[in-house]
Amino acid sequence: MADRLRDEVGELLRETAAEVVLPLFRHLDDADVSEKAPGDLVTVADQRAEAKISAVLRKLRPGSVVVGEEAVAEDPSLLGHLRDGGDVWLVDPVDGTGNFAAGRRPFALMVALLSEGELTAAWVLDPLADTLADARRGEGSRLDGRPLRVADLAVAPGGLRGTAMTRFLPPGTRERVEAGGERIGELLPGQHCAGREYLDLLTREQEFVLFWRTLPWDHAPGVLLVREAGGVARRFDGTDYHPAEDGRGLLVAADEDTWTEVRDTLLGG
Repeated sequence: MADRLRDEVGELLRETAAEVVLPLFRHLDDADVSEKAPGDLVTVADQRAEAKISAVLRKLRPGSVVVGEEAVAEDPSLLGHLRDGGDVWLVDPVDGTGNFAAGRRPFALMVALLSEGELTAAWVLDPLADTLADARRGEGSRLDGRPLRVADLAVAPGGLRGTAMTRFLPPGTRERVEAGGERIGELLPGQHCAGREYLDLLTREQEFVLFWRTLPWDHAPGVLLVREAGGVARRFDGTDYHPAEDGRGLLVAADEDTWTEVRDTLLGG
């Protein structure tokens, strides 16, 4: 994949944020927000942004398939393309829709590219922070155009600092995680935006993030960004994450030692 595509997709996300998403931030009417399922919101910004992003991505890679969050809500069979050959785009047009609909930050726009079933490229944009991270498999991650390695960044003094998304954890697992949080250092409640959690790990604002639900558009972009920056993203049992798998539980950390320490402390090894 040429560097040109890397830059073109990043520019597409910036353009979509500026033209479609941000003009609607804190300007949504009641009719602009609905539920796909109880508690699962969608706004006209999600729908319009996905339509714009998807149309351009198909032109950038003729013959490619787009699997977008809102399209899957209408046709779940689209998820079957994640195991296809060829090029498949994953699109989360507004990650953190609940925040966006409530007029809160953060929220993000995210895209990942799978080629022959493997993650090969990723983009995450926080438009309010004007922060764009991108990655290419085997060629590293960048933050606002600059190469990024999490090992090169300073670690905050004291114990580990990270996020555990405990809301959807099974009761027994949630109790272990919350009890372990007292020993780990600082356990944060989460920002309701996976894209921002991954960006904060890349900059070492936090050292780890623990998720239970792993919808592919929420995690494929961030997982590749973290891996290419030298971090670790695995299921609780230590197996590698792949967006086509339906498994639950994902632990992402800045490095191998941190992943092991957090797994052992919060999940009991």
